[in-house]
Amino acid sequence: MTAPSATQTPSLTNAADDLVAAIVQRLANPAKLQHGTGRARRQSLGGGAVGIALLHIERARTGHGDWSTAHDWLREAAHEPVSAGANAGLFYGAPALAMALHTTTDASGGLSQLDRAVTAITRRRLDQARARWRAASTPPMGEHDLVRGLAGLGAYHLHRYPDHEVTTQVLDYLVRLTEPLPGREDLPGWWTHTAPTKQTAGTARFAHGHANLSMSHGIAAALTVLALALRQGTRVRGHEAAIERVCSWYDTWEQNDETGTWWPSILTLAQVRGHEPLPSRQRPSWCYGTPGIARALQLAALATGNEERRLTAENALLNEVRSTRSVATLTDVGLCHGLAGVLATTWRAGIDAATPDLSDEVTQLVQAVVARTDPLSEETEFLDGLAGTALALHTTTTDHREAQWDTCLLLN
Repeated sequence: MTAPSATQTPSLTNAADDLVAAIVQRLANPAKLQHGTGRARRQSLGGGAVGIALLHIERARTGHGDWSTAHDWLREAAHEPVSAGANAGLFYGAPALAMALHTTTDASGGLSQLDRAVTAITRRRLDQARARWRAASTPPMGEHDLVRGLAGLGAYHLHRYPDHEVTTQVLDYLVRLTEPLPGREDLPGWWTHTAPTKQTAGTARFAHGHANLSMSHGIAAALTVLALALRQGTRVRGHEAAIERVCSWYDTWEQNDETGTWWPSILTLAQVRGHEPLPSRQRPSWCYGTPGIARALQLAALATGNEERRLTAENALLNEVRSTRSVATLTDVGLCHGLAGVLATTWRAGIDAATPDLSDEVTQLVQAVVARTDPLSEETEFLDGLAGTALALHTTTTDHREAQWDTCLLLN
């Protein structure tokens, strides 16, 4: 068990502890989980039992919770047949459940079957990507992203067994993904023909696809997996060059305003070719905002020893969280779109930062999350609700640097 951060006052730590305890108590009984379809299904990490299990696992690992409750939620997550099909990814099905089990201390026996399923899923996705390359077509967004694609699967394999052949194959895929499109050298290999959302599908704006630079659905996830692998000594041919190609795209599209440095998360063909103005600064969320991108660039800089890029990334995140106006644009509290995600990102980035400035901002972020979290909220899920918010608060206030749950956000 680790001690609370010295920068947090006892009263603030107590308030955070009380809030987390209230949320944990509310989420103690899996029988009260409201099941549904899609993200609300039990085996969903984002909105189902898997994500809530992560909260109880982390509490048990730090000595604040009961392992029996964590096991109850894991059993609830596996209550129905676990998907290993086309809809499976880090946030759903066998990979999601495997990631949750991997964060426990006693999962060796239960993981072997899931490992085989995740490996089979990954091999199929790699085969599909190779077929797509042979057809000289661009990738769908879900081929490589964190939530559904090979970046998410790669994150699991890298943490589970970094020296396995399938891990190397995913890294090889990510390297190739960074190469320019054949015959369209001004566009990167991750240029997708799809629109970023269902609502924008079929619109004129995305008729020619887009480049997604975000952490949740864009190339920041692939960059982070490549950086994490390089930092721990898992290297493939062209590794450093691939990292540099992605970073050069962020360098090209880096923007600056009165708040500081930021990066657009979506670029259309018209914007890339200078026919339309760039989008405005987006809200500072983990999923599509500067915090997630800055963490990816910080990890890439640490992996390659690029001190200038490291300081740019850290200062971009620092200026974002110091800006009252920027933080005020976050109307949600959860991990994906809200303050808890910014808190978790800032805390992790602060551990690796060149100066203590980022870590010094954690206290005010904890305070903001505590003040804006309603423990009676109907949103109880991991990604946008109480379970994820409680995880961010618990991990940062206990300064539990060995936490593994935030691997699914590619923060660690």
